[in-house]
Amino acid sequence: MGKTNHMPGKLAAVALKHLKDGIHADGGNLYLLVRGASKSWVFRFTSPVGGRRQMGLGPLHAVPLAEARKRAAELREQLKHPTAPSDPLTFRQEARMAQRLGQRRTKTFRECATTYIDAHQSEWRNPKHAQQWTNTLAQYAYPVFGDIPVGEIDEALILNVLTPIWNTKTETAKRLRGRIESVLDWATFNKYRQGENPARWKGHLEHSLAKPSKVAKVTHHPAMPYQELPGFMKELRGRSGMGAKALELLILTACRSGEIRGAVWNEIDLGCKLWVIPAQRMKMAQEHRVPLSEVAVELLTSLPRLDGADLVFPSSKPNTPLSDMTLTAVLRRSSGNTYTVHGFRSCFRDWLAETTNYPNEACELALAHSISNKVEAAYRRGDMLDKRFHMMNDWANYCGGS
Repeated sequence: MGKTNHMPGKLAAVALKHLKDGIHADGGNLYLLVRGASKSWVFRFTSPVGGRRQMGLGPLHAVPLAEARKRAAELREQLKHPTAPSDPLTFRQEARMAQRLGQRRTKTFRECATTYIDAHQSEWRNPKHAQQWTNTLAQYAYPVFGDIPVGEIDEALILNVLTPIWNTKTETAKRLRGRIESVLDWATFNKYRQGENPARWKGHLEHSLAKPSKVAKVTHHPAMPYQELPGFMKELRGRSGMGAKALELLILTACRSGEIRGAVWNEIDLGCKLWVIPAQRMKMAQEHRVPLSEVAVELLTSLPRLDGADLVFPSSKPNTPLSDMTLTAVLRRSSGNTYTVHGFRSCFRDWLAETTNYPNEACELALAHSISNKVEAAYRRGDMLDKRFHMMNDWANYCGGS
């Protein structure tokens, strides 16, 4: 860097663009810093609390000489008669911080929730999850505090949302509370609010609201007893239609409804008797290999393949899967009971536990469950496919064969 210009007097406006590299004094604490094509104004001063400091006033192309002198004069007056116990540079930094904080404090809950959902929806495997978030917040939370600054939301506002539905829509209210808590945690992390989260349950709302388990009993999916299954399968096979065929394959494979209804032909290798469901269609987001019994292969072989339709079980529209209610309707007509489609997985698991000697790990793998034992999970290398081939053929034979 060149030498500082110590010549008395002020800089000439017409000469500014010809100045060489260096720090050129204009007088009154004002300097022009020149570095190649870059020319910027600085204000040098001694801080009231001690020490030499330098404050930028902007580039020459944006701040002409007259404006720079005006700003320097204002700063000199501020140094003579300080209105706060800080120097001009600290004062400006504090003012900018206050402005940013003020802008942050006006961020509404709705704005925070929208940003939170946009940022996290890629993590949610089910596309409906983001819609459920949006719908529950829009229906219950937004009318009460959606347009209130997120920093002003307190326990009273949250209870105004939760209390009316806590006893009548307990599961919805429980999920809603968790979603509000997540949005407020995100807002706190991003400096939009301060303090404890008023939507937290432990040590807080648990003292104002009854435990969900005490309000509404958890009801599991009613499952058909496995002893009834052979008779049910005989009746089911007497029915026609894609819904009946889909339900039969669901029972034979112990898969979930969505996995069956979304199955496409390129996932299935009938020659190898194997169905590979990709991770994006699985609840645990892991690829699942399903060994197909002889009966399951016969069923799939018998299905018609419609031109232009990739789905194994298309609805009346070739590229639209069957609805979940289609399978439920078939079950209701066939059994006349309140059993659920999902309950067939429990039926399968009960049969395995009570009538076979298959290892627990193979049973859990057949249902695409994660292994709860962390040590066991760490050492597992395969998916016991050979054992599961035998398992699914035994299951198909129990169900009544073809």
